[in-house]
Amino acid sequence: MPLVRAGADQAVIRCAVVRDGRESVVELELNPGRANRARLNRSPLTRPRDILGTLSTVLFAPEDLALVKGDPAERRRFLDDLLVARQPRWAAVRADYERILKQRNALLKSAQPLLRKSERGRARRSASIVPGEDPTRAVDDALHTLDIWDGQLAECGSHLLYARLRLLRDLGPHLGTAYGAVSAAVTEAHADYRTSLSGPVAERIGRGEVPEAAQLKEAIRTTLAQSRPQEVERGVTLTGPHRDDVVLRLGDLPARGYASHGESWSLALALRLGAFALLRHDLGTDPVLILDDVFAELDAGRRTRLAELVADCEQVLITAAVPEDVPASLVGRTYAVTLGSVDPS
Repeated sequence: MPLVRAGADQAVIRCAVVRDGRESVVELELNPGRANRARLNRSPLTRPRDILGTLSTVLFAPEDLALVKGDPAERRRFLDDLLVARQPRWAAVRADYERILKQRNALLKSAQPLLRKSERGRARRSASIVPGEDPTRAVDDALHTLDIWDGQLAECGSHLLYARLRLLRDLGPHLGTAYGAVSAAVTEAHADYRTSLSGPVAERIGRGEVPEAAQLKEAIRTTLAQSRPQEVERGVTLTGPHRDDVVLRLGDLPARGYASHGESWSLALALRLGAFALLRHDLGTDPVLILDDVFAELDAGRRTRLAELVADCEQVLITAAVPEDVPASLVGRTYAVTLGSVDPS
């Protein structure tokens, strides 16, 4: 784990959070190879995720270029992380969905020989059936269990999908404003949700609508039923929020594959600044904005415009390998980090 010093067994992150005049002490204990632990005001928490919401942050780092140029998983993670930052209860929904998906995939893989025969209409005894066991009964049991997991995946996945669609709808205006401010371009930035569902509900999502959770649940179940032969053949779940994507556009063209390097940086930065603006609106207070070695990646114009955009933020933490990369208007209290030692400079 990179946050743990080489040769050390663990790392402890501790900070004091002041919110509405009240101070809370947050502690995270990082234990490589073991469960991490969290404390709030010196009291242990059952799960580290229970600490979410105590301190809201928005981080922009060089790795965020993957939000534009990387795989769909990067953009899904961005949405889900923002969901949790907006309402911490979504961490539990996200964890439940991942658990259900893992169990369903395990069933598809373990029962693949049986299910393949069932899909082909030739349920026969196979090597996976215990001698003396009724093969038809084994197939029926596997299909019944798969139906149960279908229901759970549709129930949990519909809530996650509904929340993502609403979030993207709310984020859209902030994204467009932030991109225009950072890039100084006339081209507008947009984010569209691409679903793995099929049918009328998928068409509505493609038009930017947000169907109700009940409609999404039914659409997931229907698409799961349609894609079952392919899922059985491949041994993996092909429908659900884990297969979706967010298509970022500049004007009418997809950013991935068409945006220049500078445009991609502006778009990635706009996603984070849009998230900051959305959280500021929702929370009624500013999250902590963290800019991790960002200015070295930006040209002079974008540096200046970014500095102007974040000038009114309540608290901004900036890291830089070269101090001169940071615009003079943002220079405040500084610390030098050398070999793990942090000292005021």
